[in-house]
This record gives sequence, C-alpha cells and structure tokens, in this order.
Amino acid sequence: MKELFKRGGIMLFDKNILQKIDEELKTYVDKDDKLYNASKHLLFAGGKRIRPYLTVVTYMLKKDDIEEVLPAAAAVELIHNYTLIHDDIMDNDDERRGKPTVHVVYGEPMAILAGDLLYAKAFEAVSRIKDNKKAHEVLKILSKACVEVCEGQAMDMEFENYYPTMEEYLDMIRKKTGALLEASVGIGAVMADCNEEEREALKEYAKRIGLTFQIQDDVLDLIGDQKKLGKPVGSDIREGKKTIIVIHALKTLDEDKKKRLLEILGNKNVKDEEIKEAIEILKPSIEYAKELMKQKTEEAKEYLKIFNKDRRKVLEDLADFIMSRIY
Repeated sequence: MKELFKRGGIMLFDKNILQKIDEELKTYVDKDDKLYNASKHLLFAGGKRIRPYLTVVTYMLKKDDIEEVLPAAAAVELIHNYTLIHDDIMDNDDERRGKPTVHVVYGEPMAILAGDLLYAKAFEAVSRIKDNKKAHEVLKILSKACVEVCEGQAMDMEFENYYPTMEEYLDMIRKKTGALLEASVGIGAVMADCNEEEREALKEYAKRIGLTFQIQDDVLDLIGDQKKLGKPVGSDIREGKKTIIVIHALKTLDEDKKKRLLEILGNKNVKDEEIKEAIEILKPSIEYAKELMKQKTEEAKEYLKIFNKDRRKVLEDLADFIMSRIY
C-alpha cells in the first residue's frame, strides 16, 4: 500500500518512492572525506526532490517497476544540486534550505569541486541505465538541459545591467529553471517507452510547470514564510532582481510609484519598512503572477488528458503543488 503524505496541502508524495530515490543517490556519494561530505551537504539537506520524483511518476504513466528508472532519476537530482551549489557561489548566498550554503561551510574552492563532482556523478548514473539506447537518449536530454541552464544563468546575470522585456525574462526562466524540469519529465518518458505524441504532450506539460515553478519562487520571495523559505522575505528586492513581478510592475505602475520602487530595488541598505512598502506597491503585479500561474497550470493538466486518468493524477497534483507550494 502506498504511503502518501502532504506537501503544500496536497496529498501526493509517495514515501516509498522518495526513499528509493534517496537510497539510489547515496550510492554515488558514499565516501567519507571532505570532498564527498561537501557534495552531500546540500544533497541531503531536505530538498523537495521534485525533479527525480517527476521522472519516476512520468515513467509510471506506463510502467510499474521503478527500479529501471532510478539511475535516471538520480542523474536529474545530481545535476540539480550541482547547479544550486554553483548558483549560491555566484549569488554569494549564505543560506539555502535553512542551512549554511556549501561554500560557507567548506570554502569556495571545495564547493566548486563538490558541484563538479555531482555533475560527473550524474553521468555515472546515466551509465547505469541498462538499455543502451535509452541511456543514449537520456544523455542527449540531460546534456541539452545542462547547456540551457548555463545559458539561462548567463542571461540572468546580464539582466543585472538592464531591465529585460517580459519575453526575455520568460526565455531566461524557461532555460534556467524550466530546462531541468523539462528534462526530468522527458527522461521519464524515454524510460517509459512513450510514443511521439505522448512525449510531445509531456514536453508541453513540463514547459508550463517550469514556468509556474519560477514564478511561484518570485511570489514566495515577497509574501512567503521566512522560516519555511530558509531565507529572508524580500531578498529579491534587496538584490534588485528583475523578476516577472517587477517587470510587470514597471510596465503598469504610475510614474510616482515606479520612481519609488526603483529607489528601493537593489538598495543594499534598505530598511525593513521600505521592503514592506515595495511589496505593497507590487501587490497588483503579484496578483498578475498568480493568475498567470493558474492559467499555465490548467494548460499543463490539459496536455495530460491523453493518459490514463488514474495514472496521470499524480502529475496533475504535482502541477497544482508547484503553483501552490509554500516553500
């Protein structure tokens, strides 16, 4: 019998699957030395495991024995954690998931190596896939996602120098955040022997949940629970991040509010009261972001209708969870 539990108010995560994913991940970082301990620091710090879970439950649209897909799911999570370690270094973030980041604990050189190790271990995981044809397809999907994540991160860094258009921002998050979520679903589809029509439907589903995932991150930074987020609310305002909410606000606000918002954005010495003031100014744009997420979530679920009703339910619930999660 499946043991399910709630995240974000939705009863959808199967503990047995999560346990199997964790057991698989441990086999890639089973040494006890400084490098491996640095690699494990974030990997087992309480992440949601959404990406490998997506790989497994996509596979389960058509198959039941998940042992075959576990190395592929592990590869996705190893890549994800590699990107997070390097992202924290680039952003100079001191905290993630409520704990000190890898470079804070182990220093930047060791953190870079820890990320590189996880990247290499992901391809070791792919090599464990027994079907060579599937392993080749997974490798193509994963390497393409890695390229797009790097391109998206570079775009995000460029945005520090100017205000992007909405189209530029959406392209950036499709790559930086969405690419690996798309890969997670795409890899599950390959492992499940999905046909072209099914793969295309799953690709469209994944594009939309990738978009909502990043938008919800942007929303939570402004109105989330600091303890659950593991970082201060409003940190994007302090850092002057050009999120979808800020971009929409600058297009729609009157001149006085726009001027005041620009005075606060990116001000390292900003006071808590000013953060609250900026959030108040941004409220209409937060509502815009929420409505966009609802639209994309419904579109995502529509693409799943070609699959068995019972088997697709977890993916439908995951789409709702990604939109409504609280951390």
